[in-house]
Amino acid sequence: MPFQEYHPLPFGITRIDTAMVHEELAACYLMEAGDECAIIETGTHNTVPIILALLEQKGIAPSAVKYVIPTHVHLDHAGGVGGLMQALPGATLLIHPRGARHMIDPSKLKAGATAVYGEAKFVEIYGDVIPVDEGRVRVMQDGDSVLLADRELRFYDTPGHARHHFCVYDPLSKGIFTGDTFGLSYPVLTTDKGPFILPTTTPVQFEPEALKTSIQRLLDLQPERIYLAHYDMVENPQPLGERLIPMVDDYVALAKQVAANNDPDDLQEALEVAMGEYLFGKAREHGVTLSEAELGKILGMDIRLNCQGLAFWLQHA
Repeated sequence: MPFQEYHPLPFGITRIDTAMVHEELAACYLMEAGDECAIIETGTHNTVPIILALLEQKGIAPSAVKYVIPTHVHLDHAGGVGGLMQALPGATLLIHPRGARHMIDPSKLKAGATAVYGEAKFVEIYGDVIPVDEGRVRVMQDGDSVLLADRELRFYDTPGHARHHFCVYDPLSKGIFTGDTFGLSYPVLTTDKGPFILPTTTPVQFEPEALKTSIQRLLDLQPERIYLAHYDMVENPQPLGERLIPMVDDYVALAKQVAANNDPDDLQEALEVAMGEYLFGKAREHGVTLSEAELGKILGMDIRLNCQGLAFWLQHA
């Protein structure tokens, strides 16, 4: 299917490409219910005009957006929150208890990302991060729910990728907005065997046992589809989750083996080599026929991030 910036899905949901770095890397979603709407994930601050343009195309007034809902506060998911809240005067931010303070005062998020990327690259990728008025923030505890018109949304605490992560279950579509908990699956890697899915760790809060428990918790809801931030709606998620859980164990085993056989100064580089070999091998088993160079272009950023997460976990576990 040719690339679509906005892709309509069943059940009143539209997938929006956030335009972060390249096409089909990161997505957010518009949900419509009656005369109310929600934005689930926001992309970066640079994504805000893309979301607002979709609302205008669909004839949706900014005041009709009731909720803005990032699954966690990593900036590819929540960097656009502040800008959206400014543009959507009637919206309430629904956020994980551990993430609320970072949306009210995002200075640490911004400083951390700037330290990693540098000022110029930060602006190019993320644009800015704008604070949200505390009075417009609602913390969602595990098991809480809200109504969007007559459509219920349920919130589940799902640590493992990050401690400030929840997932959002939509009973109407029998679908879950999984953020990064349920891994990532890029459309270009889909084969006759279905989507190619892999876990995603994070530089500072990877917790493998918690992640496996969270994935299983989502499977126990028996969803018929998942809405991935990376990337798009995927149906029949049960076998995907069953594949993800042992891959988390594989990541851990790989990290321990590399750490045992390399000096600490060489750890990141050695991890990236081993992770690349592992994921490329899995892709080949799945029937992906892209060249090594093409696979590297698609998975290179995730390999680096996964290995940063594993290195941090090894040092702090």
